[in-house]
Amino acid sequence: MAAKAAADARPKVSRTDRFQLGIAALAAFVAEHGHPRVPRPHRQVVEAGADGEDKGVIEVALGAFLNNSKARRAKLTADQLAQLAEHGVEWAAAGA
Repeated sequence: MAAKAAADARPKVSRTDRFQLGIAALAAFVAEHGHPRVPRPHRQVVEAGADGEDKGVIEVALGAFLNNSKARRAKLTADQLAQLAEHGVEWAAAGA
């Protein structure tokens, strides 16, 4: 019961917003490390919130995001593949 209450308390985030958080986390990782080879267990901290809003900090499971995106790349849009390719993700460049 407590888990359901905690889940209900969190704001709903659309798939598009989650993808954009993943891209923001990837950009931060590439800026920090100089490459997009993210270890599977890596979590990246990014600022969230639109301009003018109070920005919070979110921890993104970046390694899982990239693994899941690669596994589901057939369902990604050309724009999403292009965004991944912009940050050096090789399999996305081949699929774009």
